[in-house]
Amino acid sequence: MSQPNSETIPPSRSGRSAQDVSVEAARSAGRLIRERFLTEKEVRFKGRADIVTDVDLAAERIILDLVQEEYPDFSILSEESSPVETGSPFRWVIDPIDGTRNFAEGIPHFCVVVALARDDQTVLGVTYDPIKEETFTAEAGKGAFLNGEPMSVSDRGEIPDCVLSFDLGYYDDKAATALDMIRHLWPGFQTMRLLGSSALGMAYAAAGRVDLYFHHSLSPWDSASGLLLAREAGGNVVDRQGNDANLFTPSVIVSSQRLIDRFLEATDGLAWRQG
Repeated sequence: MSQPNSETIPPSRSGRSAQDVSVEAARSAGRLIRERFLTEKEVRFKGRADIVTDVDLAAERIILDLVQEEYPDFSILSEESSPVETGSPFRWVIDPIDGTRNFAEGIPHFCVVVALARDDQTVLGVTYDPIKEETFTAEAGKGAFLNGEPMSVSDRGEIPDCVLSFDLGYYDDKAATALDMIRHLWPGFQTMRLLGSSALGMAYAAAGRVDLYFHHSLSPWDSASGLLLAREAGGNVVDRQGNDANLFTPSVIVSSQRLIDRFLEATDGLAWRQG
């Protein structure tokens, strides 16, 4: 699908590009997260399996302070704060730690998401892994990069040759249908990875580290950067019915269009694909 042109993004109040601001925000938050990774944390439950730590909140504050200083007129949608609506078509979409459960348990697989959307389309996306110090970046119409090097989705063409990835999320009934779908497909693919960070799962699909990633129920801050990373890396992101996904689409399938088509064919009629 066509993406808005990132050239329409105005410079920041200090004259910097939105990408520079985004990368600085993600890496600044990442430094704090890395320092606190193996320290004691305050953990609060938002749901049965949905947690937030004091580090999430502190990292979010670092990001918000910077983006609001540089772009005071832009709206904000961030996981741990109330939305800020300014009337601007531009909106920052932020997840200070995607994969908080991994972070809290001492599993080194989580990331920071700082993305910029115009209406319901992402025009700039940064996914930063503070442990591996890997920065996945994309701007609409300018390609996708990992630490400055171009990246692309998998060039495999058939599901039996593929490494698939997904995460369970917080909706038990939908997770159960995903597990049923995997049982239906097995052994018709190489192996499966549950990574515990949907934003990194989408980034890994964009970089060809996994061949296809899917999830049944994401929030905008989970998928915002991954939507653009995948498309700028030569792939696509669709929902469970095969329609192009946008910022507010809960379900995602991320891969090359060829593998997406093969996956849709292989899962036609299964419960996970419904609704």
